[in-house]
Amino acid sequence: MTSDTINDLAERLGYLLLNGTLLVATAESCTGGGLSEIITRIPGSSQWFDRGFVTYSNNAKISMLGVPAEVIRTFGAVSEETAQAMARGALTNSEAQLAVAITGIAGPGGGSEDKPVGTVCFAWASDAGMLRSTRAQLSGDREDVRHQACLMALQGMVEMLEREDQ
Repeated sequence: MTSDTINDLAERLGYLLLNGTLLVATAESCTGGGLSEIITRIPGSSQWFDRGFVTYSNNAKISMLGVPAEVIRTFGAVSEETAQAMARGALTNSEAQLAVAITGIAGPGGGSEDKPVGTVCFAWASDAGMLRSTRAQLSGDREDVRHQACLMALQGMVEMLEREDQ
């Protein structure tokens, strides 16, 4: 995936958000702010990007986004349940109407048998009550996993907004 492709997708997201007069917020763990960086490459993104939360540690997820400690204890930091709580927390703690959350294991270490390196969970939420999540098994090195995660997060937001336009 070229940087042109990911930039085109970020531009498409911006167009859709501007068209709907919406703001987006990000809640990132394994991507370490990479998605926010990609979004803010786009000139004019201040009109549709509200803020990004980089919540790498469990404590940051709890204190900045309000993720219940019990969710992390029960399901783990890398889970759809945690991603959903992160996305809801990003909405609650921002001016955005749309949020995306990414949490995963980029590697090279940190994986387990049931959550190997490359496991990434995503959630997309809207202030209208929409909540969608998924778990993906991405491949490659740390940089590849992080790049693919940003791409999937952008694709999910664009798909969600395009569905609403129909």
